[in-house]
Amino acid sequence: MYDLIVIGGGPAGLAAAYEASLNGVQSILIIERDTELGGILNQCIHNGFGLHTFKEELTGPEYADRFINLVRNTNIEIKLNTMVISMEDKKVHAINDSEGYMILEARAIVLAMGCRERTRGAIGIPGDRPSGIFTAGAAQRYVNIEGYMPGKEVVILGSGDIGLIMARRMTLEGAKVKAVVELMPYSNGLNRNIVQCLEDYNIPLYLSHTITDVIGNKRLEKVVISKVDENKKPIKGSEIEFECDTLLLSVGLIPENELSKKAGVILDNRTSGLIVTESMETNVEGIFACGNVVHVHDLVDFVTEEAKNTGRSVAKYLKDGFKKTSYLNIVNGEGINYTVPQKVSIEDIDTNITIFMRVNNVYKDKSIKVISKGKEIAAFKKKHLAPSEMERIVLKKSILEGLEELLLISLE
Repeated sequence: MYDLIVIGGGPAGLAAAYEASLNGVQSILIIERDTELGGILNQCIHNGFGLHTFKEELTGPEYADRFINLVRNTNIEIKLNTMVISMEDKKVHAINDSEGYMILEARAIVLAMGCRERTRGAIGIPGDRPSGIFTAGAAQRYVNIEGYMPGKEVVILGSGDIGLIMARRMTLEGAKVKAVVELMPYSNGLNRNIVQCLEDYNIPLYLSHTITDVIGNKRLEKVVISKVDENKKPIKGSEIEFECDTLLLSVGLIPENELSKKAGVILDNRTSGLIVTESMETNVEGIFACGNVVHVHDLVDFVTEEAKNTGRSVAKYLKDGFKKTSYLNIVNGEGINYTVPQKVSIEDIDTNITIFMRVNNVYKDKSIKVISKGKEIAAFKKKHLAPSEMERIVLKKSILEGLEELLLISLE
């Protein structure tokens, strides 16, 4: 019997386990299906990580190494090459090639499985089905870890951060990136990545465009892109052809929650992530979650912050339990796509609560307003808001005390 089992040894799992250990949790096990800890950070060899957490700029492997070393200097047990098959009643069913089938029990569980990429099948790109079509993350692994070059003439669909970073990476490795194509009228990546990965290398970005045909026999030969109207429908006569041997897809990430669903954990249909409280506890008592399994983050530093909160919450749960006599639900108003957490137990907040959110469009000079019973209880002025940039606000416990109705967070 463990006090805590953490499923996933990426940045979220490492930070949650370490913080729980710091706060007195004794027997902790991290289960990781890969051959090493670190998760997706191991293939992210570019810099830009750690500015919030360590106050310095690190590469992905350097950032992971900091937490791997912290964890290895504790009594936290680690099982690598171990696949979790299912969970039930805080029993984790797992398997590896040295110990075989295992049923591991815990007083608490943290879900930290991260996310996966949407594939061609998920978005229904028309055309032939030749080789040469990869998700951007798969191509990143081939180049940075496996040492393979996916192709020489490249088009990238989607302007998420992985796609932007791979536009630069492929260029640096000698490929010609002919275009980055984005369905929306704005980029879905961080502004710094647009500048550093596209503009610095003169790579064109086609906004309000999508791929309308894929042409190739055995290997990809060309793609056709078209401009789209306000309903995201291709406009006839706007087609542009690009000869290429490689198409990279950066078309969104999905929280990895097959295990969660089978365990009876409720998902948020807006994010495909999990519904959690301010303590990062799910609807199943004693099962917590953090990182991209809850909602997709922009920065690993924010994943770490959320995971540390989770580790502290687990320690509190195991020691004293939660009061949670009632919950204040958080509802999203005009302009807000989602918020995390989705509900709050005011009694269990120490001093304040951080609420993460994403907006549904690009806005300028707006205020994020928090309203209860028609009364404004807090407002936060923002000069620029975009769906690609996660926002967060901090509410003091004192302004939430006494509220009985749900909170409404909206833009005005």
